[in-house]
Amino acid sequence: MKKKASGFPPNNMKWLYPNLGVKRWFLLATIGIFLFAAGFSVMNYGVALGYIELQFRETIYHLTGSAPQTAVPVGIIISVLGVIAIIVGFKRMLNSIISVLLPDDEEPKIVDVMYTRQHLRRGPKIVVIGGGTGLSALLRGLKEYTNNLTAIVTVADDGGSSGKLRHEMGILPPGDIRNCLVALADTENIMENLFSYRFETGTLKGHSLGNLLIAGLSDTFGDFQKGIESVGKVFSLRGNVYPSTLEQVVLAAELTDGTVIKGETAARNAKGRIKRVFLEPSECHPISKALNALEEADLVVLGPGSLYTSVLPNLLVKGLSDKIREVKAPCVYVCNIMTEPGETDDYQVSDHLQAIIDHCGTGFVDVVLANSQRVPQELLERYADEGSFPVVGEARSVEWLGAKYVERDLLQAEGTIRHDSERLARELIRLLFRLKPMGERIALVDSYLLNQKLREKP
Repeated sequence: MKKKASGFPPNNMKWLYPNLGVKRWFLLATIGIFLFAAGFSVMNYGVALGYIELQFRETIYHLTGSAPQTAVPVGIIISVLGVIAIIVGFKRMLNSIISVLLPDDEEPKIVDVMYTRQHLRRGPKIVVIGGGTGLSALLRGLKEYTNNLTAIVTVADDGGSSGKLRHEMGILPPGDIRNCLVALADTENIMENLFSYRFETGTLKGHSLGNLLIAGLSDTFGDFQKGIESVGKVFSLRGNVYPSTLEQVVLAAELTDGTVIKGETAARNAKGRIKRVFLEPSECHPISKALNALEEADLVVLGPGSLYTSVLPNLLVKGLSDKIREVKAPCVYVCNIMTEPGETDDYQVSDHLQAIIDHCGTGFVDVVLANSQRVPQELLERYADEGSFPVVGEARSVEWLGAKYVERDLLQAEGTIRHDSERLARELIRLLFRLKPMGERIALVDSYLLNQKLREKP
C-alpha cells in the first residue's frame, strides 16, 4: 500500500532550511578539514605542489632576503588555518543547536552540561517510595547525584484539586505526582512556576495548571502513565515517576476504638489514634515498570512523608512490599522530624518502624535514618500550638525491631520544619556506600566523589 505524500520534505532535508544557524558553520568546519588535509599534503608532497611552494618561497625571499628550503612552513600554516576553521565551525554549530534546546536564562556551558548529564547517567539506581512534599524534597537532593531515580508515588489522595479531578474525570489524583515531576526536572524553576500556578477564580478555581495538564494528557493518551511519561519527555526529567498502582483505590483507617474512616483526608484529620490502614479494593496491583525498577535498584528509600497517608498506602499495594523484601538492595526508612496531629501523636522513631512492621512484616527495613538536630525554640512553640512535636529516637528500641539506627543533622528550619534536601541526599549516598558489599563499592565511591567535585565547582 502506497504511503500518502505528506507535503513535507524528509526530516534529514530540514537541516537545509534557511536561518537555522547550522549550515554555514558546518560548511566552515568542512572547509577546515580539507585545509588540514591539504596542509599535510603540502608538507609531505611539496614537489607535487611545486607552484604553491615556489610562490611561498618568492614571498619569503622578498620579505627576508632568503627563502626556505622546504614546503613544511606552507603546510603548517594551511593546517593551522584548517584546525581553527574546524574548531570555530563545530563550536558555533553546537552552540546554535544547544541554545535552542536549553533555556536562555540558564546560559550553561556546553561542556558542563554534557559532563553533568553523562556523569549522572552512571550514578546509582535509587527507588524512592512515598508522597507529599517530603518525597519531592528528597528527589531534589538526589538528582544532583544520579539520573537513575525512580519515584513510586501514592495515588490515594482525595483532597483539593487532585480530589476534584479524581471524582469529576475518574483519573488518578495527579497532585503528588506533579510535585515529583517538578522536582526531577532539569529546568525546575520554569516548570515549578508553570505547574504550580493555581487558578483563583471561575470554574477552575482551586485547580493547579500542572494537575490539569496531567489530566488532559491522560485523557488524550487514554492512559494515566502515558500522560506522565509525555511530561517527562518534554521537561527532560532526571528519573521516572510511577503511580504505585493504576487502579482507583480508597485509603481506609481503623482507629483503636474500632471506628473505620474512609478517605485519605478523613484519615489525616481523624480524632482518634490510628490502629491500621488498608486499601479498598485490597487486590490492587503495582505496574510492572515499578517492579522492574525495584529489581534493578541499588537502594530503596521509604519516605520522608506522612506515615499512614503517604508511605504505607504504597506498601499496601499487593506485591510491592514483597518485591522490596525480595530484592538485594537495602531499604532505608527516613523517619519524619515531627509528629503529625491525628496520625502519629506521641510517636517515637520506633513507633513509626513498628507501624511499618505491623503492616508489612519483619525483615523489611534495613536502616532507619532520623534527625538528630535540635529544632529552634521559636519553631517548637509554634508547632506545639498545632499539636506537633519532635520525633524522639533511641538506637536500642529500633535495633530491637531488626533495623540499624542512624542519626544525622538533617533539619532545615527556615519558617517550616522539614528535611534539608542536600543533607538528606548526601547521607543516603553515604549509607548506600556503607551498605553495599565491598566488591561493589569502588564504582559507587568514584561516582560519589566525582559528583562532589562537580557540585563544588563555582
